[in-house]
Amino acid sequence: MRKVYEGGKYISPSLAEKLADHLHTGDDKKIPHEDLTDREFQIMRMIAEGKRIKDIAAKLFLSDKTISTYRSRILAKMRMKNNAELTIYAFQHSLISQQTPT
Repeated sequence: MRKVYEGGKYISPSLAEKLADHLHTGDDKKIPHEDLTDREFQIMRMIAEGKRIKDIAAKLFLSDKTISTYRSRILAKMRMKNNAELTIYAFQHSLISQQTPT
């Protein structure tokens, strides 16, 4: 409020993040998962490993809703539509290992 009172402009953190996404640095070779936060990356890997939202939430001591929100952000940031695309991407970039059934 002080900033606005002094004649400045206020930008919310979420808007600042959106603006930063649009002001691409020109590094077109950057791979999508590098834009994820550490927590988003952790959750993306767990989803790609086939873990359920409920199980991820329990393991991380978060709510199902929170994990679903993270999932939506991850898909948006990586420009993907579903968990299958995340899984394929994770395998292609060696972010998860292929496990054989025992």
